[in-house]
Amino acid sequence: MTDQTTGARVALITGGAARIGAEIARHLHAAGLDIAIHYRNSAAPAAALAESLNARRPNSAFVVRGDLLDTETPRRLISAVERERGRLDVLVNNASTFYPTPVGSIDETQWNDLMGSNVKAPLLLSQAAAPLLRSTRGAIVNLVDIHALRPKKEYVVYSMAKAANAMMVKSLARELGPEIRVNGVAPGIIFWPEHELGEAEKAEMLGRTVLQRPGKAADIARTVRFLVLEADYITGQIIPVDGGRTVQQ
Repeated sequence: MTDQTTGARVALITGGAARIGAEIARHLHAAGLDIAIHYRNSAAPAAALAESLNARRPNSAFVVRGDLLDTETPRRLISAVERERGRLDVLVNNASTFYPTPVGSIDETQWNDLMGSNVKAPLLLSQAAAPLLRSTRGAIVNLVDIHALRPKKEYVVYSMAKAANAMMVKSLARELGPEIRVNGVAPGIIFWPEHELGEAEKAEMLGRTVLQRPGKAADIARTVRFLVLEADYITGQIIPVDGGRTVQQ
């Protein structure tokens, strides 16, 4: 067991080694929280991020590994955080899988993967974290998606999974209040998909936003920080950070 005497609030961020998860980790760390960086396969980026955070404030970040599709992982992750710090104040359910499943190609493996990472894992992790979060009157933030409201063509299962994730935010807010606040952030275009997109397709996607430009990971991280640290009377809400995509026809 490591030193638990710092008294700092602790945040667990799933998928926290890279992209939006890493930016959330940096923002919450800068606000004074200790950070548990969860990863599955990204051991080197997770270790590098923890090292950089610890260089700024010693013993303020550590890594925890787990495959969230394993039903036992949520309980193990929360136990690991409790052993390391003795408390948990914030859970950010950021980890996700995202890929197309056009009708005619959908199979059970895709269903289990997309529903598992976007629905089952954050639900079971929130359930496992609830006792610690109650004791600190903590908060849960889910990374939802604007496609929970506006389905993405050929992403049937993913869009369904994020819709369930959005309902999870509202349901858990009722179940876990008043001690625990539960909210969500729904990103729009922040990073382009890892598969190649042509410039015409990018322009068409940006044309659907009011602001006509992509956002930045920092836009999401600042919103998470607000919900965690400054929104004591907000629960059960999902904030779109999408450049106005959801107000377009």
